[in-house]
Amino acid sequence: MEIMLAILIGVGMFLLFNFLMGYRKGNIQIEFDERYFKESEYIEAIMTELEKQGKEVHYQGNRHFVIDGELYVFVERNVSMGGLPMQRTILKPIKK
Repeated sequence: MEIMLAILIGVGMFLLFNFLMGYRKGNIQIEFDERYFKESEYIEAIMTELEKQGKEVHYQGNRHFVIDGELYVFVERNVSMGGLPMQRTILKPIKK
């Protein structure tokens, strides 16, 4: 019984972590080698990376992007991985 409970807790934590880190269908995740503190520099880096991937990108303001004709909102996550902070960029599609 205790083993089953431990397995359920482990699976639940894994699913929660995946949800928070943006591993969902339709999301775009980007990890940069550099950390960005100024939002304007961060947005420019996102646009540059997406253009490198061959996507058409337009920033609309207020953390909203139009990527290949679809509307996305930019979400930033900061997670400690191995004691070092990791900045993760998640672009979530906005359903119309």
